[in-house]
Amino acid sequence: MELKLSLSLSFTTLLHHPQQRFSLLHRHHNHRKLSCQLSLSSNSSQLSDELQRQTLETLEWNRLCNHLSPFISTTMGLSLAQNGSIPMGRTLDESQRLLAQTTAALGLHTPLDFSGVDDVSGVVEMAASGEMLSIGELCSVKRTLRSAKRLFEQLLEISSDDDGRSYPLLEILQNCNFLVELEQKMEYCVDCKLSIVLDRASEDLEFIRSERKKNMDALDSLLRSVSHKVFQAGGIDKAVVTNRRSRMCVGIKASHRSLLPGGVVLDISSSGATYFMEPKEAVDLNNMEVWLANSEKDEERAILSMLASELGKSAAAVNDLLDRIREIDLAVARAGYANWLEAKCPILYSVTNDDALLVDVEGIRHPLLLEPCLGSLKDVSVPKSGNSDNLNGEAGIKSFKELPDEMYKFPVPIDIRIGHKTNVVIISGPNAGGKTASMKTLGLVSLMSKAGLYLPAKSIPKLPWFDLVLADIGDHQSLEQSLSTFSGHILRIGKILEVASKDSLVLIDEIGSGTDPSEGVALSSSILQYLKDRVSLAVVTTHYADLSCLKDMDARFENAAMEFSLDTLQPTFQVLWGSSGESNALRIARRIGFDDKIIDHAESWLERLMPEKQAQRKGLLYQSLLEERNRMGERARLAASLHSDVMDLYHEIEVETQDLEWREKALIAKETQQVEEELDLVKSKLEAVVQEFENQLIIADIYQYGSLVKKAESTIGTLVESHRPMLDRVSEDLVVMHTPQPGEQVHVKRLGGKLASVVEVSEDDETVLIQHGKVRFRVDKSGIQPTEGIAADARSLVKKQGRMPGKLNYLGGKKDEELSYGAAVQTSKNTLDLRGMRAEEASHALSMAIAARESHSLLFIIHGMGTGILKECVIEMLRNHPRIEKFEQESPMNYGCTVAYIK
Repeated sequence: MELKLSLSLSFTTLLHHPQQRFSLLHRHHNHRKLSCQLSLSSNSSQLSDELQRQTLETLEWNRLCNHLSPFISTTMGLSLAQNGSIPMGRTLDESQRLLAQTTAALGLHTPLDFSGVDDVSGVVEMAASGEMLSIGELCSVKRTLRSAKRLFEQLLEISSDDDGRSYPLLEILQNCNFLVELEQKMEYCVDCKLSIVLDRASEDLEFIRSERKKNMDALDSLLRSVSHKVFQAGGIDKAVVTNRRSRMCVGIKASHRSLLPGGVVLDISSSGATYFMEPKEAVDLNNMEVWLANSEKDEERAILSMLASELGKSAAAVNDLLDRIREIDLAVARAGYANWLEAKCPILYSVTNDDALLVDVEGIRHPLLLEPCLGSLKDVSVPKSGNSDNLNGEAGIKSFKELPDEMYKFPVPIDIRIGHKTNVVIISGPNAGGKTASMKTLGLVSLMSKAGLYLPAKSIPKLPWFDLVLADIGDHQSLEQSLSTFSGHILRIGKILEVASKDSLVLIDEIGSGTDPSEGVALSSSILQYLKDRVSLAVVTTHYADLSCLKDMDARFENAAMEFSLDTLQPTFQVLWGSSGESNALRIARRIGFDDKIIDHAESWLERLMPEKQAQRKGLLYQSLLEERNRMGERARLAASLHSDVMDLYHEIEVETQDLEWREKALIAKETQQVEEELDLVKSKLEAVVQEFENQLIIADIYQYGSLVKKAESTIGTLVESHRPMLDRVSEDLVVMHTPQPGEQVHVKRLGGKLASVVEVSEDDETVLIQHGKVRFRVDKSGIQPTEGIAADARSLVKKQGRMPGKLNYLGGKKDEELSYGAAVQTSKNTLDLRGMRAEEASHALSMAIAARESHSLLFIIHGMGTGILKECVIEMLRNHPRIEKFEQESPMNYGCTVAYIK
């Protein structure tokens, strides 16, 4: 009733107050408009993600990600590579940061240690959901936290030594929560080597285990006493105390079970001759043992649940730490891949940057076409954690240029140079000429640069950062969706036009194909006219010659052709920018062996369509232009090579000049600091000697003054001698005697100790002509230091003297320490069960087992209790066997089993 009244009043208000009615309708319209905008934005985002995923499949991004697998050290990074999910930068800054990380990883002088890092995300998720974790799962988390901290400390040390060049990697782990308190708590409560909860984990656990030990001692003493009485009464051949059904008991012959009145039979031997009985005096103690054991397990579960709860609270921090470690691992993997390919770091910039060339990539090779050269990678097993040696091309991975010549020449490198004012590139040329491969190369290198990967190019590539790479390549025919080849092609292009932005790269293969040529040309022309105003760059391939005429009408179009040799009738796979190519269909058909009559008939039709043999003249002219272009290109490459050498020499000299003064100051400051520290140390020691001398002088008589003075002088002399730089004195004398030879490697003091080669030694003056890089200059002989001779002479001199001043001379080294057998943990592999065997069978089985065990290992021999004959046979054999170091007989916690230590 109230609801009806409210609606009636609202309706009445709208009727009698038009202004309020308009306001309500306006707000309702805005709400619907906002809802529609949100819905369209969501749909556009989903469509964009779908097209991006399809583009990655088309360009085979997952195959390229798999190329990184041999260089990855963690299971987290390996999972991303195998799934084709290597992350890309979502902005230009992110991609540039990924490239900086790759560059920093390439400059590492020592491999990073990822050992101990496990993918514990599943364990963390279990803890966050409230599940109890096992000791092994907690230990894996603790090990990962400790390894992450160690990795950060290693990066700190490397960064302090390389003047901060590795800072992009160090930055990843800076201000990161390493959960040191949680790791210490796990360390305090759990022993990961023995996989046990420690007594100190809680006071209750310590008390329970203490009481259990006392109870077990009392129970063991009681049962041994009872067993001894049974033995004396003839109830058993040998006193036996064992464990049956989790209760301690004694062995007794079936015929003498009356010796234990009120006892409980827990088990009977297989022969039925021996009963295992619990004396009534031991019932209470056994009950207490069972209760204490259960209490101990409950307390251990409580401790493990507490640790799991603490881990669950820190789940977000642990997952963030795992993401950061994975980011470093991927950076190292990208560096290893770049090092193997000898790739170059691309320069990324915004599309709005007004540069002479929009894309400038010289000598780029399609990374996936290099896969035949990656046979050595396929034979390399995926490294375990901590195996970062792959960065230096080890583990069987050859450098790209170490491959055979025929493999190094495949695939053919191409140049991609597109002017900044160009928005659409139309590539034409013969079938199987490389149009699609060239277009795919551009798309793939754009994705690689976004992901922080170096590019296999001849020189430093320059290309814009594209927010989306959208490709329509291949046949999209679908019987399920009732799509023909043309329908699928046009549907895909329509979706691309819907989501493409001003910063996008669009790749379309065979635009407008699959329909009537005239309609295909018209539709293709209209699409390209639309794309030139909508995207940063669109590259299309076509066989429609009419599309090449668009360049004449609009400067934002550019043509490119795939080179085709008329001499060999084969494509050269080179891109000719600014040219339009012919399909050469008839020539290709004749080369592959098509019927000559059909080809001749087709050529006659072509002459009718092109009167006065314009086609032939055009072909000859085209060939002449190609030859001239090749000659000019060769001269241009020679000039570029000379210019590159000159610029390299200029930059090398410039860098050495700028850096020399700073390095000299840094070296002087470092040496000065070391000298001051050593002087302070010597001063404090001398003051201590003087103080001791003065104190003894006060209490000594006059006859002891001489000995005190000699003692003080001896102490001071020893102190001074211990701080003399002996090797430096030896080196100075030998430097004067040494004459450098041409071709010898020497250290140059003016260059901060860098290596240089001796070119010429002057006999007139004390100068030497040396070469560092491409720079030659003269220095005094006193300004160079030999690399091998001085060090060897100094070592031999020190060896003859027997010891370094101030150092102890150990002769013979350390004594061999006793090898450890590790924790005595019983497993199925180190256990031999002899129960039920005869003595001869058991002796043979034991002999075989000892022979099969490796040195310094354990062997658990289960012989049971029974009458004791089998046990005596085992003990006698172990006592006399030459491979047995020692053996331990059964204990109260391990009855019926002997542990043997193999030499």
